[in-house]
Amino acid sequence: MIVAGRAIDAATLRRCWLIIGWIGIGTVIWLSLTPRPPTLDIEEGDKLQHFAAYGSLAWWFMQAVAAKSSRLVWLGGLVAMGIGLEFAQRATGYRTFSEWDMLANTTGVAIGWLLAPPRLPNLLHRITRIGARR
Repeated sequence: MIVAGRAIDAATLRRCWLIIGWIGIGTVIWLSLTPRPPTLDIEEGDKLQHFAAYGSLAWWFMQAVAAKSSRLVWLGGLVAMGIGLEFAQRATGYRTFSEWDMLANTTGVAIGWLLAPPRLPNLLHRITRIGARR
């Protein structure tokens, strides 16, 4: 792939993909612990936000991780993060603890995994192939 006149190999592209994913994790952590996170103005909108955030993270990381054992570690880590952040929210004194949020997080991880390769195309591999043709 060519970016700013320089060729980027598949390993570099994968590293960039993972860095963007880690930024997503940091964003979810920040949004989970900030006193006034943005909200959707619909009933149970926060559950939709939890579902979308964790589903997106699971889908994103499954693009870059091929080995089944590594995928299980990532998926388990995301579920554990969602549970752990609920306990952290309770400890803040200004956020609330919710088992329903944990369920929304875990459901998001499961759906993100279901929508990831090999069931659906691997976006990272497609980008890499397109870049290799140039």
